[in-house]
Amino acid sequence: MDGSRCSRIILLLLIAVVPLGGCLSRSRPVALRTSTAQLQTATGKDLVERINAAATEIQTLKATVGITASVGGSKLGKITEYQEIRGYILVRKPSSLRIIGLFPILQSHLFDMVSSGQEFKLWIPSKNQFIVGDNEEARPSIEPLGSLRPQVIYDALVPQAVDLQSELAVLEASEHEVIDHRTQKATLQPDYSLNVIQQNGSEWYLSRKVVFDRTDLRPRQQLLYDEHASIVTDVHYDEYREFNGVLFATNIRIWRPQEEYSIKLRVTKLTINGPVLDDQFVLDLPSGAGLASR
Repeated sequence: MDGSRCSRIILLLLIAVVPLGGCLSRSRPVALRTSTAQLQTATGKDLVERINAAATEIQTLKATVGITASVGGSKLGKITEYQEIRGYILVRKPSSLRIIGLFPILQSHLFDMVSSGQEFKLWIPSKNQFIVGDNEEARPSIEPLGSLRPQVIYDALVPQAVDLQSELAVLEASEHEVIDHRTQKATLQPDYSLNVIQQNGSEWYLSRKVVFDRTDLRPRQQLLYDEHASIVTDVHYDEYREFNGVLFATNIRIWRPQEEYSIKLRVTKLTINGPVLDDQFVLDLPSGAGLASR
């Protein structure tokens, strides 16, 4: 009997015998099913064009927001959450940003922060403290404002175009977990990840990843990386609404894993491409305030 025929006979015997012995087999349920939602398709080029169009259509924005912060994680051994405060955010390209936070009841200034790009200034009236620092340098802190850098907020709010002269964009099929509205069970829903690869000298590295929801092809997540492939910022976008003809996420969650703090922005009012003056980004040292660098 040749080997191939022998193998077929053994296989047939196994098929016949195994069902008779329940102890020889077992079944297990599939952990998550794939979502049945209607999905859209796109190419990498399509998604690059979407990002670049969004980057072009927003030049300024004025937002009234609810700001919620938390500090801590595995490094600190605890997480401290702070109640939501009301705030105002002002942005103007290419790099100007101002954030004002108000005390919950008195509505007086809790903090006032301005950034012109590389440098930022922070005024904390309750501590009579004025801080000048570098946007690129951040250190873990147990204080809610200790690690915050305005550039983190700016990068989350303002889409950055993909520069096809110096960057590569690679499309990746991926998926994320969602709750099926019909069954109220967790399912896996396909999405698109656009990996933006940047050159640093002779080396290439993953600069950021933009994840698109395939039900509407809107960004639902943005991951920013350093040159060592570590995630420095993880941003989630949800609940898009139209403002001045532009779709904008009204629920934005920012997580900084290395400094272990998170910021949630709940947009309640937004004006896009309204007039913004230079003096709206001026923050001078108050008389008698203590000056510190960070």
